[in-house]
Amino acid sequence: MSKLSSTDMPAKPDNKFINIFDIIQYLLHYWKWYLLSILIFTAYFYYQYSKSPFIYSQYETVMIKTPENTPTSSRVTRSSMYYNTVNVASEILQLKSKELMRQVVAITGADVSYSDKQGLRTIELYKDAPVRVTFENKKAAEYFYLTVTPKDDNQVELSNFSKGDGGVKIVTTFNKLTQTPIGKISVAKSENYSKYYFGEQIVVTKNNVESMVGHFLGNLKITQMEDDASLLMIAMEDNSAQRAADVITNMIEVYNATTIEDKSEIAENTSRFIRERLAIIEVELGAVESDIERLKTSNQGVDVETSGQMYLSESRQSQADKNTVETEIKLAEMMRDHLRAGESSKELIPNNTGLVDGNVESQIAEYNAALLRKNRLEEGSSSENPVVQELNRTLGSMRSNINRAIDNTVQGLSIKRNNIDREYRKLTGKVMQTPSKERVMLSVERQQKVKEELYLFLLNKREENALNQAMTENNIKIIDPATGGNSPIAPSKVRKVGVGMGIGLLLPTVILLLMLTFDNKVRSRGDIENTVSVPFLAEIPLAVNKRSSSDVKVQEHGRDPITESFRILRTNISFMNPDVADSKVIMFSSVRIGAGKTFSALNLAATLSFLNKRVAVVDLDIRKGTLSSKFDLPVTKGVTHFLANSTLPIDDIIYKTTLTDGFEVDLVPIGVPAPNPVELLLTKRLDELIDTLKGRYDYLVVDSVPVEIIADAYISNRVADMTIFVIRAGTIDRRQLPAIEKIYTNNKLKNMAIVLNGIKQDPRSYGYGYGYGYGYGYGYDNKKNKGFFDRFRKKS
Repeated sequence: MSKLSSTDMPAKPDNKFINIFDIIQYLLHYWKWYLLSILIFTAYFYYQYSKSPFIYSQYETVMIKTPENTPTSSRVTRSSMYYNTVNVASEILQLKSKELMRQVVAITGADVSYSDKQGLRTIELYKDAPVRVTFENKKAAEYFYLTVTPKDDNQVELSNFSKGDGGVKIVTTFNKLTQTPIGKISVAKSENYSKYYFGEQIVVTKNNVESMVGHFLGNLKITQMEDDASLLMIAMEDNSAQRAADVITNMIEVYNATTIEDKSEIAENTSRFIRERLAIIEVELGAVESDIERLKTSNQGVDVETSGQMYLSESRQSQADKNTVETEIKLAEMMRDHLRAGESSKELIPNNTGLVDGNVESQIAEYNAALLRKNRLEEGSSSENPVVQELNRTLGSMRSNINRAIDNTVQGLSIKRNNIDREYRKLTGKVMQTPSKERVMLSVERQQKVKEELYLFLLNKREENALNQAMTENNIKIIDPATGGNSPIAPSKVRKVGVGMGIGLLLPTVILLLMLTFDNKVRSRGDIENTVSVPFLAEIPLAVNKRSSSDVKVQEHGRDPITESFRILRTNISFMNPDVADSKVIMFSSVRIGAGKTFSALNLAATLSFLNKRVAVVDLDIRKGTLSSKFDLPVTKGVTHFLANSTLPIDDIIYKTTLTDGFEVDLVPIGVPAPNPVELLLTKRLDELIDTLKGRYDYLVVDSVPVEIIADAYISNRVADMTIFVIRAGTIDRRQLPAIEKIYTNNKLKNMAIVLNGIKQDPRSYGYGYGYGYGYGYGYDNKKNKGFFDRFRKKS
């Protein structure tokens, strides 16, 4: 018999999607749990609704006054003035201040609560309370409560005190100061006092003021109606609609009163400051004007700026004269240096250069004329000529005179330069004194201007402050008074019950899906086919037929799920190798004990016998003999005897038996448990036994031992034509399936195929098989699609 390889199997669909209908089908299987959960949570949330206090909401629309929306003020005052110029965000923060809310709580008396029990719900009475309780010397931080029960028109009973002996009951009359465990109190009638409240217990609670401030601020919402608008929507939520409205209204009144008071105080302080500054500035302005008069008198009535310009002009002229003299001195020195550098008597002296004055120029001209005459005489005679010698003496004298004249000129120019320099320094000193005088004058004049402008400014502000002080108005104007109706906004019966029903639906769903997600047991065919490539033969439902204690549950003409499943198994075995005629030895094995291989072997043998086939069951579990124990037969010899004794005939170990409905199936039991099973199974006697039986029977159904525990299954598997590997649903971890795949791929078991045993009606699996149950009324549908649980596992 050839083995059906994985490549011969049809391609398995890659189901990686989640079918919503499979989820719904799985969840609806537990509809009773859903019903119980919905009833419990709906009842609980309805109970919570019945005991929750009513919450009311009140709204009030107000306008923040600004110069833009308050024309009267904007006409009189500047827009930059601090009066009536506000920032909306700042106003909102001030409205939410704790100090403002403390004043509101004190005015409204909101720290004292009056409540009545109506059914399970506590109702806040506020001003509708029939009595008013006054606490003597109460402190803001104190918290206590008591119960007031009207008895008649004149008396009330005080009880249930939060301090002292709670069981004390005090009967007192109205408007009488009474000593109680919580201090001295007085009870007065309100306008709502009537016979309706006789015997009704009114709980009076004195709350901590700070806690009430936090309560109201937490329930206060202030919203700007437009991004750039000065309109605000002020909303308050509270257990009493009237108290919420009173808190909003009083909050606006207290805020406006505080604002007006602050503005009046600011205006008075401003007025006092302006008067003081005006008196000081008048004195300072007079002193500055006296300084200006003194400075002008000291300058002889001449303007400082004019005198400074005159000194500056003279100084510049002196500087020019000094530069001219300096130039003449430089020219004279240049001529002097030239004369001293050129001592040759034959060299002419430069003339008409403008370097020296006219007297020196004339002396130079005479010198040059004498020198030329001497040079001509010297050319006509010799230097020894008496005339030439006389001229040389004359020329030397003339040259010395010229040098002295130039020296005198330089000395005279130096004296002139020094005189000019002294005059220049004098004028420069006067010019340098001018900025100091101007600075003093400018400083005094500046002080005069500043004092004068400041004086005029303060006079103007004094008038503005007087006008604004007379026109002080509220910062907030009420547009719509507090409204909101008398219907509570919470709790909502529909919402509460809806939440309970939602949780009742959600909680079981979450639990069931978590159970589905973390369930790692093999429960359906899809779990196997999605993991291993071993051919799958059939699914065997869990045996629930109690008609007999026998392990054989199939019937020849039965229409029950077990019989149908073994018919499918019998058919699929024939499909495994339809062209091989000698596929007679079918061996059963499993991963562990309790998988149902013996049960499957017996029922398959019975199903094969229904076809009038010769069938024998062979027990090769020679350690325990589980199959043999299912038959109540007097067994004397069996497989172990045959394997151990080579002379024992085979007929001595074959026993006739009837499994069901009169169909005979022969049994080859183990005989006695063997002490050396491996050695016995390795002998050739096992091959002889199977070969002989194959010649006598159409099918041999062999019950072997579990694999991976002992080696017997692999040793005895050599005589098998096909191996049916039994897996019990719900007992094997999916992580063990790769080990089964490894057995298959390594060909450790001949022609291996899988049977899934013990299938239950579980929404996590998808029915009792593929092809049996049609039209028999059992509801075991042949589902072509894999169940949600299979696809969900594969995806995860």
